[in-house]
Amino acid sequence: MNFEQLNFVIFCVGSIADALKMSSRKVYHLLKESGILMGYVVPSYDVLHTFSKEYLVEDIISFMKEKGLVK
Repeated sequence: MNFEQLNFVIFCVGSIADALKMSSRKVYHLLKESGILMGYVVPSYDVLHTFSKEYLVEDIISFMKEKGLVK
């Protein structure tokens, strides 16, 4: 993971945490343990970083719901 990807991950985690009213630490662990972080967010950085914050949050939360991580 390079510096830009790391900044993007931090942005995503913080934005998702705000939307779900959870701690960033909890969101990070959910994304990491489920494989979403290294299996989707980081590898898709080149495409994902071009989308709006709202789209990113909605997209990743939808993926989290599919995996049963959140309701």
